[in-house]
Amino acid sequence: MKNPILVACPRTNDRPITTISPAMDPDIWSRLPKELLEQILSFLPLKTLWNLRSTCKHFKSLVFSLPFISKHSPSSSSSPSPFSSFVLLHHPQCNHRFPLYDSALGTWRDSALSLSDFLPCKSPSFSLLSISNGLFCFSLPRSSSFLVCNLLARTSRLIEFPSYPFAYELFTLVSTPVGYKLFMLSTGSTSTSAFVYDSSVLSWRQFRGFDQILSSNYQREGVCFNGCLYFLTPEPFSLVTFDLETGKWKRSDTELPGELTFGRLLNDEEGTLYMIGGTGRDGISRSMKLWELNGARDWVEVESLPEMICRKFVSVCYHNYEHVYCFWHRGMICVCCYTWPEILYYKVSKKTWHWLPKCPYVPDKWSSGFKWFSFVPALYASV
Repeated sequence: MKNPILVACPRTNDRPITTISPAMDPDIWSRLPKELLEQILSFLPLKTLWNLRSTCKHFKSLVFSLPFISKHSPSSSSSPSPFSSFVLLHHPQCNHRFPLYDSALGTWRDSALSLSDFLPCKSPSFSLLSISNGLFCFSLPRSSSFLVCNLLARTSRLIEFPSYPFAYELFTLVSTPVGYKLFMLSTGSTSTSAFVYDSSVLSWRQFRGFDQILSSNYQREGVCFNGCLYFLTPEPFSLVTFDLETGKWKRSDTELPGELTFGRLLNDEEGTLYMIGGTGRDGISRSMKLWELNGARDWVEVESLPEMICRKFVSVCYHNYEHVYCFWHRGMICVCCYTWPEILYYKVSKKTWHWLPKCPYVPDKWSSGFKWFSFVPALYASV
């Protein structure tokens, strides 16, 4: 039995009266306002928050309720996230373990993320395709399927290929308010079609009549903006959009910056579309710049890469810009190269450029194949 709490009361005949009060009165705590309980839970560490779901039905229903999710999930911009966010490194020579850089603490984690602890299917052959809103998407070619999983919640869904055999390109994982969509192009015996899987209806849609406006060797995933996927074609550069609802392709009339040598698209949580790329002549970048698409559909220059940093980056990729890709991560625009184990990033709030510290767990023998992802754990992201 717990020690009672002694409460001193007014004196009677010069002798204090002592009463015994329980440390926790169930009648009082059971009547705690729901809003106050939500506020208390929002301050708990992630591990404790997750364990609470097995405490009682009331806690489980509250933690998984839509109001609580909208207020305290990592995707909410109205409140600070209680979860850490990471830059995740994937390399084919270490396919089952992913080193993690904690962007909140500014350091590499001592332990890597191990898939052997999370993947529900022990497939010897798989490939990490994309991460979005805390969801991982893998390709499992031997089982002719994709695997979408939330490693934090230990939930997953196996999605069979829409046809057999199924070769695809331009794979893009798109987060939606009610789930996610998978987009890809697949070339059949006679034509190329766009395929879209919608998690809200658990089915594929095929859009035929694809106009060959992207080159056959185009490998960049699309960037979702205003309900469409945006692609930047190889030279001659132009913007191409695909409407995820109607399946219609369109070449945008937005004028791109002059003397563009390469460009990569990305967007932030607020829905702003950015492009980072090189400018120069004869396919050689003399400078690198960052542009933002404004409301008038014009590209406005936001920042120019400092000369010394630009020289290092173009020397890293040896002017082979096919190796360059970029992504958004928690206020950072990250620019990467498949052949280089470092990340160049732009801190939007401070308008400064930096190099992410090299991962101490990467052997020197890893010369290429570096693939980086933004991983923001989302306990409530549904598969």
